[in-house]
Amino acid sequence: MIPQDLPVITQETPVLDWWLLAPLLTLFGAAMVAVLFEAFVPAARRRPLQIGLAALALLATFVLLVLQVGSLPDGQAGVTVGVGSLVVDRTVLFFQGTITVLALVSLLLIAERRDGRDAFAAQAAAVPGSEEERAHILAGSQHTEIYPLVLFAVLGMLMFPASNDFLTMFIALEVMSLPLYLMCGLARRRRLFSQEAAVKYFLLGAFSSAFFLFGAAMVYGYAGSVNFGEVRAAVEDGGAAIFADGNGEPLLLMGIGLVAVGLLFKVGAVPFHNWKPDVYQGAPTPVTALMASCTLVAAFGALLRVFFVPFGGRIGDWEPMLWIIAVLTMVVAAVIAVSQRDVKRLLAYSSVVHAGFILTAVVAGTTDGLAGAMFYLAAYGFTTLGAFAVVTLVRTADGGQEQGDLDRWAGLGRRHPLLAGALSLFLLAFAGIPLTSGFIGKFAVFEAAVAAGAAPLVIVGVLSSAVTAYFYVRIIVVMFFRDPEADGPTVVRAGAATGGVIAIGVAATLLLGLYPGPVLDNLLPSPESGQDPVSVMVDQASTEAGGP
Repeated sequence: MIPQDLPVITQETPVLDWWLLAPLLTLFGAAMVAVLFEAFVPAARRRPLQIGLAALALLATFVLLVLQVGSLPDGQAGVTVGVGSLVVDRTVLFFQGTITVLALVSLLLIAERRDGRDAFAAQAAAVPGSEEERAHILAGSQHTEIYPLVLFAVLGMLMFPASNDFLTMFIALEVMSLPLYLMCGLARRRRLFSQEAAVKYFLLGAFSSAFFLFGAAMVYGYAGSVNFGEVRAAVEDGGAAIFADGNGEPLLLMGIGLVAVGLLFKVGAVPFHNWKPDVYQGAPTPVTALMASCTLVAAFGALLRVFFVPFGGRIGDWEPMLWIIAVLTMVVAAVIAVSQRDVKRLLAYSSVVHAGFILTAVVAGTTDGLAGAMFYLAAYGFTTLGAFAVVTLVRTADGGQEQGDLDRWAGLGRRHPLLAGALSLFLLAFAGIPLTSGFIGKFAVFEAAVAAGAAPLVIVGVLSSAVTAYFYVRIIVVMFFRDPEADGPTVVRAGAATGGVIAIGVAATLLLGLYPGPVLDNLLPSPESGQDPVSVMVDQASTEAGGP
């Protein structure tokens, strides 16, 4: 006789809310069409079609996300869709909207061409320096596969913070990561360096994914489910029925730790940060910009959901771990960054430090901390896109590859004051100087941490900010107060796309610094919803949209 409590196969057709799934389906459909373009459209006509399709898909996705904000059920934080595998609430829509806008801006950098060439290899499958590669270069071959890869990566980024169970989150993680591994190895210049970065990212990313999956298995063993709402209920009840005597604690603690490794790797927190400098430096700069902005938002969105929803009932277990990691991230990255001489590596360590600042909001464990982290991620995304856009314009004396050596940037402010001034604004925002978006972001996360009793963590953050301000100001001094060298950098003329990215970065940095209220005041449903972040995040599988 079959026990009655075993799961059974159902013959009922699942009820799906196609409207709430529309943004993801739009991106997926566009990515599939882009793949067909690669197979059937002639090479000469392929590039404009791919750019137009990608831009239209991202724009349509953003419009759908904006329209969905007003369609959430009244009186609910949100709903689950896709048979409980995905969630749609205010926080998810904000993360998804931010990712979509940042991806659209990144697309401008990716699509930029100079002298008939973009930033990507003519034929990635060709051996660097071979006759085959030379033939493709002379033939003017273009790697338009970058556009479907971008769409698939963004699709994974949108799914990552919206996942409502660990298996869906793992799938989203891989959908996001695999295209990025490929794109990191597609640089037109310094191809071996680019391929090395891609291999490092792939190997370390595979290890982090394995940690995440092992952690999810541990959590499943403890809770008997991978659904976030059911895991939270099991955590509050002391585990599944077989652990009534409480001996399932080791499984839960190992699960939390291993899942944390996978997520902290993606945000680049110490000690899981070593991939960032190498990958940021070796990858094509437009891809670096996409990763530094969109991937960070998606990874933190997923991290916030995991720690506040399924693990929210055990904050006392994971909070000390995040305290240590946040302190290490802010201190270690800030100290190492001081010695960096390459601009892209310096910005990579800057990203690591900022991950530590945002972790202080996670440690706070309140809705104020959640709102602060959301604002910080949006502000940082626009600023970092502008900074990397400037990097793409500063080249060696022959106008060839990008000039990464900081000493070679001497006198840039005298020769090109507008470009250097824009970069200076971005650096001041990274440092958290008032009247910039960076100051408001830091103030929001630090205020939430102080209110939650994490004042020592804030003190470490403030001291780390002082250290980071040193190397940001050092770049400004090099640009404006050192004499230009004879073999100094050449600044190529900014195209409409790159100039547009810089202008958007400047505008966002100033507007979010001078008028943050409209964004900060509307991030979460209402201040009366409660101090627990789960009060504004879906945590129950029973709220399926369109379901019974």
